[in-house]
Amino acid sequence: MEIAFDDPGFVLDPYPMMATLRASAPLSWHAPTSRFLASSHATANAVLRDRRLGRFWTDLEPAAVYEPFNLLHRHQMMENEPPVHTRLRSLVAQAFGRGHVERLRAGIKPPSMGTEFDLISDVAEPLAVTVIAELLGVPATDRPRLRPWSAAIVRMYEVSRTPAVEAAAIEASREFADYLAHLAAARRADPRDDLITHLTGVGLTGDELIASVILLLNAGHEASVNGLGNGVVALLEHPAQLARLRADRSLVVTAVEEMLRFDSPSQLFVRTAAADVTVGGVTVPAGAEVAALLGAANRDPAVFAAPDRFDVGRVPNPHLSFGAGLHFCLGAPLARIELQSALEALLDLPALEFAGPPVRHPSFVLRGWSAVPLTTS
Repeated sequence: MEIAFDDPGFVLDPYPMMATLRASAPLSWHAPTSRFLASSHATANAVLRDRRLGRFWTDLEPAAVYEPFNLLHRHQMMENEPPVHTRLRSLVAQAFGRGHVERLRAGIKPPSMGTEFDLISDVAEPLAVTVIAELLGVPATDRPRLRPWSAAIVRMYEVSRTPAVEAAAIEASREFADYLAHLAAARRADPRDDLITHLTGVGLTGDELIASVILLLNAGHEASVNGLGNGVVALLEHPAQLARLRADRSLVVTAVEEMLRFDSPSQLFVRTAAADVTVGGVTVPAGAEVAALLGAANRDPAVFAAPDRFDVGRVPNPHLSFGAGLHFCLGAPLARIELQSALEALLDLPALEFAGPPVRHPSFVLRGWSAVPLTTS
């Protein structure tokens, strides 16, 4: 079967079609994108973990046009394999160690909420941007610029995109890089107790530092914003589960994992075969791309009992929403704390209901809501 990743009906609810694909072929060829699709938990997990399947950045052409975008990705840990990946990741990993992240917990507080508010623009976005910006050391006055830059850049990761989307991403890449180059220079001259200061002294090149910081900013808040939006919508659409969670706050941790599984904020992650490799009984030839469909894997009945049921107490829950293997999300511990803190704050409200219909963002790879109007009355 052929999935149209940009079909509005599919974007609105991709899970039925992905279930059909998973049942018919856990690994299949998708002619429109010239990629293999891994739709079962076993095949997606194998794609993410097999070292013969990796991330090998190739500059978009014409290179002169795409250079600002290419520059940010050419030097990213996520777009490289060892030994480059190992060096880049190790230089920033200590900032996301469990001890450091736990020390941030007390300072992670969602914005105050009135009787009516939008979950995305009033809560999720400000919280996610503030947390990652505090960690990195981005001044408060500059933080409103981060989300628009990030949103423009990550739209390039969709399966299909328009010339306008590409132009916006290129310009955002240029502006973001210029801003961080100046901020890094300021931190070299006047060191602070933040991650950007730390990264200026560990041996990264200027381009590597900028690429690493933008990756942390983009990945750090895109997953949190979409994870919270998708999860809260799921909760409100399953009132019995929301009531269960209100009655037993000890379920917050498992509820967050279920929010991430049930409607994954990242739906697709691509790897390239460095050599012929067999996945799910299918040979993927060297040079071919394979897309791990994370949302499909997270609804696999071979791994999850009643996978289409939203269950805030689900245990075990081996979802793949943060990836797996070498490129497992470095910021997963921080994202989990953000989501738990935000969920606790929402549960403190006397009531929580939709104030209007949520508006789905028209993208598949990074799945989320543009607006989720809520009321506490």
